[in-house]
Amino acid sequence: MERITPDVVIAGGGVAGLSCAAAFGTAGFSVLCVDPTPPVTDVNSDGTDHRTTAFFQGSQQFLADASIWDRLTDHAAALQVMRIVDAGGVEPEPRVIKDFDASDISDLPFGWNLPNWLLRREMVARLTELPNVDFRAGVGFKSMTTRTGEAIVMLSDGTQARCKLVIGADGRNSAVRQAAGIDVKTTRYGQKAVVFAVTHDQPHNNISTEVHRSGGPFTLVPLPDLDGKPRSAVVWMEHGPTALDIRDMPEAEFNTAVTTRSAGVYGELTLCSKRQAWPIISQIADRLTAQRTALVAEAAHVVPPIGAQGLNMSMGDMTCLLELAKADPENIGSPKMLDEYQRRRHSEIALRVRGVDALNRASIAGAQGVRDLRAKAVETLYSVKPVRKALMEMGLGAR
Repeated sequence: MERITPDVVIAGGGVAGLSCAAAFGTAGFSVLCVDPTPPVTDVNSDGTDHRTTAFFQGSQQFLADASIWDRLTDHAAALQVMRIVDAGGVEPEPRVIKDFDASDISDLPFGWNLPNWLLRREMVARLTELPNVDFRAGVGFKSMTTRTGEAIVMLSDGTQARCKLVIGADGRNSAVRQAAGIDVKTTRYGQKAVVFAVTHDQPHNNISTEVHRSGGPFTLVPLPDLDGKPRSAVVWMEHGPTALDIRDMPEAEFNTAVTTRSAGVYGELTLCSKRQAWPIISQIADRLTAQRTALVAEAAHVVPPIGAQGLNMSMGDMTCLLELAKADPENIGSPKMLDEYQRRRHSEIALRVRGVDALNRASIAGAQGVRDLRAKAVETLYSVKPVRKALMEMGLGAR
């Protein structure tokens, strides 16, 4: 049996787990990061994650501090404007269009959008540069025993790791969370998100557009041009059976359907990637911590993909946890540190989960009267400048 003694064991090799490993490693901690499924880092491979992630300003700074951002900047599309379109009238046409412009609150864009497969590729490359980080793809978290001064983690390859802190970044079905005995509350909407990319004739002008009608939002997020044509990532949320039908449509029929659902905001849309469907839930852990254990990202919370909140909440978790670790590195994983992490993050996470849940329920609405009320609410909130600015600041993570 191999026995090792890193400062931190991170379970999870997704975008959250890899960035967490890079951040803690860059800060000087010795890190073991494991995931039972090796990350797919090529756009054309089987199992590629065709979703994209929008990083807000605070998340971009977290990646910059971990020496990841310089690898990503040439592949990122800026998000200068968040546009809300209500197309919930009798016909699927825009009837309310409101733009939230980052220039009202900042000299920088709201954020930058990147493909998930590319994020994994560049994050794995960064980990290979760090001699104090051991990333083991194909090795999973198996069990753990915690004590006052340490955690003993058993891995699927038989390795035993004694560490000061275990970080669960292993997704909505987190094995770390289950081993720590932490329960979750889950809300199911009967929705799925169909994700893909499209090209279009009209430029996106660095505008991220959410089109609301029924079944959930339809979101177009800027990507760099493809072969000289404007390109956007799309998240199309719908009731589960409908979403699967959309995913499996013949391509010509699909292009017509996606153009119609977009309310024609960029003209004709043309599929330029594979299509995938992902289940939509809300979920929040009862606690973020247990003895020598902290939960981050989807191990701690899951929200529908509205307003780019999910991964940016995750980056908030990791930023907070790393700040606390750096403030007292000799006592990383101590009860004092973990209690402070719980205090700082859990109430804010709960507020955001409730907020995104409410937005999703409003967007699902099919009844015409409810859709009319939704459109009126968008107009009312936008018309009051202090409210509009406060909403933008909250979206970026300000309290």
